[in-house]
Amino acid sequence: MGIWDAITGRSRVKQNNLDSLFAIPNAAITLQTAAGMYPTGTGSVCFRSAAGAAFAQTRDDVVELIRSDAQAPEVEVTDDGFGYTWLVVRRSPDDVTGLCTDLHAVNTSLEVQGFASGLLCSVVPFEDRSGRRVGLVYLYKQGTFYAFAPQPGDAQVRDNLLEISVRDQLAGELPMESDLSRWFALWGAPGL
Repeated sequence: MGIWDAITGRSRVKQNNLDSLFAIPNAAITLQTAAGMYPTGTGSVCFRSAAGAAFAQTRDDVVELIRSDAQAPEVEVTDDGFGYTWLVVRRSPDDVTGLCTDLHAVNTSLEVQGFASGLLCSVVPFEDRSGRRVGLVYLYKQGTFYAFAPQPGDAQVRDNLLEISVRDQLAGELPMESDLSRWFALWGAPGL
């Protein structure tokens, strides 16, 4: 923040850095060794769909781009009950780098085509041997990550201890979101 911003009471919006997604493979190693959490092979990008043929064409082009990979992953587009669209990519759990490349391509393609305002987040889920899951959530507009860990079962209850533990373990590897009010619950997110 500059002096003029301080005087006028303005703050600057934090810029996203999609290249932070490429730090997830190293963070995955940390989660495996420190917490026994392993990648599930699923990743997703959540966005608010725009009306019109231009957006539909861009979405279809992104899906085709990912499917054109020599080792094409499974790709699907789903809508949730909250009015958001999820583009879900499934790869081998061992190919976290490929998964992050796919998620980066989806975000970048929507951004370049002028649909950045609709981008919300990207999620890469992890699971331990007992079935507990946690998602590394990249907030597009903030350029930061947080952990979201739903409790197993039907109730919409979070495992806050696991979320904080993941934050602390990855603080040196990923730009973690410090404002806990931005740690949104992603009930029903693909892979969680």
